[in-house]
Amino acid sequence: MKHIQRSINRWLFHTVSLMVLMLLLISGQRSIAQVTNDGSKQAAPQVLPGKGIKQYDFFYAGEDKSRKMYIVHKGKVVWSYIDTTGNGEISDASLLPNGNVLFAHQFGITLINHNKQVLWNYDAPKGFETHTAQLIGDDHVIFVQNGNPAKVIVMNIHDNTITKEFVIPANTGVHGQVRHARLTAAGTYLIAHMDLGKICEYDISGKQLLSIDFQGVWSAVPLTNGNILATNNSNLVKEITRSGDIVWEYKLDQIPGYKITSPQVSLRLPDGNTLINNWFNKWDSKFDAANAPVQAIEVTPDKKIVWALRSWTDPIDLGPSTTIQLLNMSGSMNEDVHFGDIR
Repeated sequence: MKHIQRSINRWLFHTVSLMVLMLLLISGQRSIAQVTNDGSKQAAPQVLPGKGIKQYDFFYAGEDKSRKMYIVHKGKVVWSYIDTTGNGEISDASLLPNGNVLFAHQFGITLINHNKQVLWNYDAPKGFETHTAQLIGDDHVIFVQNGNPAKVIVMNIHDNTITKEFVIPANTGVHGQVRHARLTAAGTYLIAHMDLGKICEYDISGKQLLSIDFQGVWSAVPLTNGNILATNNSNLVKEITRSGDIVWEYKLDQIPGYKITSPQVSLRLPDGNTLINNWFNKWDSKFDAANAPVQAIEVTPDKKIVWALRSWTDPIDLGPSTTIQLLNMSGSMNEDVHFGDIR
C-alpha cells in the first residue's frame, strides 16, 4: 500500500507541476501578444520606456486631415499651428534657429514666423504637389515638385524667381512620387524616389551621382559619416553606405509588443541612437484611442527601445507623426546648408 501511495503522490506532483508550467506559458504568451479585450493585438505596451512627452523638448508635425504643428517644452505645448480649413497635408516641416517654420503641405510651401505670420508662400500649379522643402541661407528654398514632369526647384523667396531647376525621373502617379529630400554636406541633393524605389543623389546641374535600390523608400537622410539613413513604407529602417551596403537594419514589424503602422522619417541622434516616427493613416484606418500606437520610438544601436512617445488624448493630442525634431541636442536646428554654389 505504501508503494502505491508513493506512486500516486509522484503522479500528483508531476501532474500539478505540468499544470503550473502550462499556466505560466499561457500567461507569458498573453503578455508577449498583449491581447486586448476585443481580441485584437495591443498596439504598444501599457507602460512605455522613457519619460513620455517629458523626455525631450521637440518640434512635431505630421500628415493629417488638418495641418498641425507643435513645439513641446518640458511636457507642455508652448506653440502650435493648427489649420483645419486648408487642403493638403504636412509632409515636411522644420523649425529654424530663428524660430521660423518652413513646411511643405502637399499643394504648396509656406514659411511662417513664431507669431504665425506668413513670410513667404508658394502655391504649386494645378496638377502638381510639393511634399518636401528645405531652406538655403536667407534667400532660397529648395524643393521637389511632383508632377509631369517632376522637378527639383530652387526658388528665391524674396521675389519667387526660379534660381535653378531640372527635371528628375518619376512615374506618372503624382501623389506617390517623392515625399522627402535633403541636402548633403557636400552640397548635393539626396532624394527618396518612393515611386521608383530608389535613393538618388544629384548635383546642382541635375547630374545623378548615385542610385540605390530601396523599394517604397519614404525618406533618405545623409549622415555625418557619409552613409544614408533610409526608411521605407514596409516597416524597414536601414543605414547604408553610398555603395548600397547595409551597415545597420531594423525591421519594425518584428518588434515584440509594438505594432508599427507606417514609419516615415528616421533620424540619427548624436549619441548614436535612432529616432523613428510611426505615422497613423487616419484616412484609411479607424483610430482607437484605447489602443493607440506609439508616435515615435528611440532605439539604441543594439535595437533596444529606450523611449516611446504616445500622446493622442487631451491635454496633448499631437495627432499622427511624420517628423520629430529634437531641440535640446547640438546641431538639431542647424540649417547651414548649400546646393552647389547656392548658399
